[in-house]
Amino acid sequence: MKPLKLTHPSLTRKALLRKAETIPGAWYGIRIAGLLLLLTGWKTTAVSRLFGVSRQAIVDWVRKANSKGIDSVLDEPRPGRPTRMDQVTQSKLEEALAKSPEDFGLRRTRWDGVVVVEFLEKVCNVHLKPRQARNWLKRLGFVLRQPVYRYIQATGEGVGKFRRGLKKNSTES
Repeated sequence: MKPLKLTHPSLTRKALLRKAETIPGAWYGIRIAGLLLLLTGWKTTAVSRLFGVSRQAIVDWVRKANSKGIDSVLDEPRPGRPTRMDQVTQSKLEEALAKSPEDFGLRRTRWDGVVVVEFLEKVCNVHLKPRQARNWLKRLGFVLRQPVYRYIQATGEGVGKFRRGLKKNSTES
C-alpha cells in the first residue's frame, strides 16, 4: 500500500502550531499533533497507536487535510434537531440559575434537571425532559453538585411514639 502524505500547501508546521494556539479543545490538539507527526515522517499506524485512535481515523484526517487544508482540523457543524429554546429563553434560564429556585416559587433550594424543567414550564412555557435540562445546565457552564444530607436527631417524644407504634410479633422469636 502506498504511504499517505500530506500534500496541501497550507499544511505547514508553523500554520498547524498557530492553529493549535487559537483553538481550544483536546481533540483539535490531537488532530493537529497527529498531522504534525505525519509531517515529520511518522507512519499512520504509529500515530494511531500513540493517540489511541484507529488507523482509519488517521487516514481520514490525512484525506480531509489534503482536500481542505488547515481548516480540516475543525469540526464541521452536525445536523440535528433544532433546539426548543430560543435566545431569550436561554438568557432567562441563565439569569435564573444565578438565583435560588425559591425566588421563582419552586420548592427546592438547588437547581437540577427536574427543577429546570419546572422553571421552564412555569416561566417560559417550554417543555423539556430532565435529561435535556441537565444538558442545558452543562452547556451554560453549570455543574451539578452532590446533595448534602443532614440527618435530624430524634427527639425523646418522637422515639417514644415510634416505639409505641411498633407491634411485637408473638410467632417469631
